[in-house]
Amino acid sequence: MESQLATKVMLVDDEGEFIELMSQRLETRGLKVIAVTCGEEAVAMIEDRNIDVAVVDLAMPGIDGIETLKQLKEKRPDLEVILLTGNATVKSGIAAMKNGAIDYLEKPVDLAVLMEAIRSAKETRMDVLEKRSAEEVKHILKSKSW
Repeated sequence: MESQLATKVMLVDDEGEFIELMSQRLETRGLKVIAVTCGEEAVAMIEDRNIDVAVVDLAMPGIDGIETLKQLKEKRPDLEVILLTGNATVKSGIAAMKNGAIDYLEKPVDLAVLMEAIRSAKETRMDVLEKRSAEEVKHILKSKSW
C-alpha cells in the first residue's frame, strides 16, 4: 500500500551542481528533498528529520558513502539507503549491500531508474514499519487484561 504523502528523500553528495539539479528534478516529480553536501551533515541531521530514503554518493571527502551508510543505519535502522557512484566496483557494491544499502546505482544515473529505486525503497521501509507497528499493537494487547 503506497502512502499518499510525498516521499522524503535526503540527497548526500559533495558535488553542488549535481545535488542542485537532482533536487530540482526529484521535486518536480513530487518528492520532498533535503540536500546536504557531506556525510557528516547527513548523519548529524538524520535523527531530527523523518526521511524515507537517503541517496548517498560513494566518493566524498570526510566520511565516504560506506561510512555514511553505516552511521545512518546505526541511527535509523528503518531508513533505506541507495548508494550512487561514478566508480562502481564489485568490492564497493558488496560493501554497500553488506552494510545495508537497498540499492547501488552508477552515475550518471537515469532518472527513471533512480525514481524506481526510491519508490521501491520507500515501499520496503513502509512494509517494515507496518510490521513493526502490528507487532507493537499485538504486544500491547497481550499485556492488557481486558
